[in-house]
Amino acid sequence: MPSFTASAPGKIILFGEHAVVYGQPAIAAPVAQVRATATVTPELRGNAGAVRILAPGIGLDRRLDELDSTHALVAAIEGVTASLGISRLPACTLKVTSTIPVASGLGSGAAVSVAVIRALAGFLGHPLPDEQVSALAFEVEKIHHGTPSGIDNTVVAYAKPVYFIKQQLIETFSISKPFTIVIGDTGIATPTKETVGDVHAGWQADPQRYETLFAAVGSITRSARQAIEQGRPDRLGPLMNESHALLVEMGVSSPELDKLVRAANEAGASGAKLSGGGRGGNMIALAAPEQAEQIAATLQAAGAVRMLVTEVKG
Repeated sequence: MPSFTASAPGKIILFGEHAVVYGQPAIAAPVAQVRATATVTPELRGNAGAVRILAPGIGLDRRLDELDSTHALVAAIEGVTASLGISRLPACTLKVTSTIPVASGLGSGAAVSVAVIRALAGFLGHPLPDEQVSALAFEVEKIHHGTPSGIDNTVVAYAKPVYFIKQQLIETFSISKPFTIVIGDTGIATPTKETVGDVHAGWQADPQRYETLFAAVGSITRSARQAIEQGRPDRLGPLMNESHALLVEMGVSSPELDKLVRAANEAGASGAKLSGGGRGGNMIALAAPEQAEQIAATLQAAGAVRMLVTEVKG
């Protein structure tokens, strides 16, 4: 049984953060410049069921049976074995590496889950279709985020831009004209589970106010899809600015994110907003290709610890 390696991209949410949990649409796209990779290698002299898990990035080197059942990697492995009807894995080592910053809004948890699920299923000789990989990764997302929308696992598993509405069929859609996004990372790790929980608490306390905010975000997202499909990405900038203002009202921005959004706009971006759970993590800015590097340099000067330039395309 040979080794098997699989990888999965990061992701950014272009529009629809938080509102997507409450039935509004969201648009997300893969970010291929950062990836999670999983490799499963057989241990020919090991006993059946002896599984070693290595994740150097988080200092993990443990046997599978030493980890709690609620550990995300355990959940991903058990999801695969349950789906394939396997009660005991062959002796092997699972090594996980990632270039995706943790808790930054780039889908680190989903990418690791998808990579592990694909690597283990391939190692066992039963590659799984994208739909099943996404469904298994969604179960792991519940550990990371509590009440996830499902958008992270969807865009990462399919590695395509998606238009996503919770509990509805996944839609990929046409990107008539590619556009450039600059991603700026505040360097502040904020688990999405916390911000999702805080928004939920706000919604419970004042449902009318939050439903109004969610509906406004949903309207912006629908307009964004129309602009993308019509080959008018120039219309996305103002929509980003409107979306960021609504996310500020939800209480999920931060001084650091607001500073980077202002800096991007002042440097010539068509628009900018936070991306992901908020309170830290990443923001995104729409840039003309020839301006992208200058905007990235401006973000660095304004405090961003990492910058990425990515092209969103079909």
